[in-house]
Amino acid sequence: AGFANGITEIGCWAHARRKFHDLHVANKSQIAEQALGYIQELYLIERELAELPPEERQRQRQENSKPILDQLHHWLIAKRQQVPDGSGTARAIAYSLKRWDALTRCLDDGAVPIDNNWVENQIRPWALGRSNWLFAGSLRSGQRAANIMTLIQSARINGLNPQAYLQDVMEKLPTQKASKIEELLPHNWTP
Repeated sequence: AGFANGITEIGCWAHARRKFHDLHVANKSQIAEQALGYIQELYLIERELAELPPEERQRQRQENSKPILDQLHHWLIAKRQQVPDGSGTARAIAYSLKRWDALTRCLDDGAVPIDNNWVENQIRPWALGRSNWLFAGSLRSGQRAANIMTLIQSARINGLNPQAYLQDVMEKLPTQKASKIEELLPHNWTP
């Protein structure tokens, strides 16, 4: 539904890589090893581009990453025709080919990362605790817990000490004007 409303899918090379890594660990697949080599080249380039502004990163990706991606794409198509349907290798290759447009969107926008590892690392504590929070007591309690967790994570992302932030906000909240409540949000807060 989101894509039909104009949301653009961005692929994650870490997920594509993981398919080949798992395949290689399981049976030392040479095809998986070759795919990992291509993907490693992309990450080496990204490491060099990390500090560049988005416009320059896009230019460098077009110059350095696009040829590797073109080679990888042709190689994946050729290898897919050589492996039996339903095999682990076929599934790993199909995963990348099916998402190829999304995986290569990073070529057209230097602000787009090649994977979503940063986001996944930010949400991991919440994803791991999800089953524990099924028993918050009530829907309202669960919503309150989600709001508090969002504030804590937002404070961290904004470089704040969550405990100091929450303590200060709780002290200011009773006297804070409703029209100025946004001043207490983590990205606007000053101690």
